[in-house]
Amino acid sequence: MADARTGPVAGADERVVARLRRHGRVLALPALLLIATAGATAYLVPALEGWPQLAALVAAALVAVVGCAVPYLAWLASRATVTTRRVIVRRGLFVRVRRELWHRRGYDVQISRSWMQRLIGSGDVRLETGHEVPIVLKDLPDPLAVQAALHELMAESHALGGPALGPSALGPPTPMEGDTFAWGGR
Repeated sequence: MADARTGPVAGADERVVARLRRHGRVLALPALLLIATAGATAYLVPALEGWPQLAALVAAALVAVVGCAVPYLAWLASRATVTTRRVIVRRGLFVRVRRELWHRRGYDVQISRSWMQRLIGSGDVRLETGHEVPIVLKDLPDPLAVQAALHELMAESHALGGPALGPSALGPPTPMEGDTFAWGGR
């Protein structure tokens, strides 16, 4: 069962609340690098002849791929999805890592903001789960709204009496489209 707007849905009672990525300001430096590289290449390449011209084109292409395309793809490859039942964090360009955190289990939500993040309106949201490595959603736009939404979802989950032990208490997973599983489904 997939919705065109939200993608795969894990169950009838689970809805996607938000899809989150890092603030777009992390792409400002790669964009400026691309503009500078294009300008320098357009200026230098006609003035060169022979192998230096080819070397300048190869160097410009390398800078464009490593300095611009890779950071953009890395930004696209990491995201967090908040549903009514859990938080799903996906990261990684070459090696994908997926972590899930159920609202029913409870966690602490902390926000840290540098002066630059406060100026732009972003911040880091840290989810303390009691494990050694907390889940950190870095540089999110409007972190206070994210914190309020997570607190509300945790309160609703506890009030409704969601699964106390997580997905293992509901039986084996039923595969769905993509990388989402419906626990206890048919």
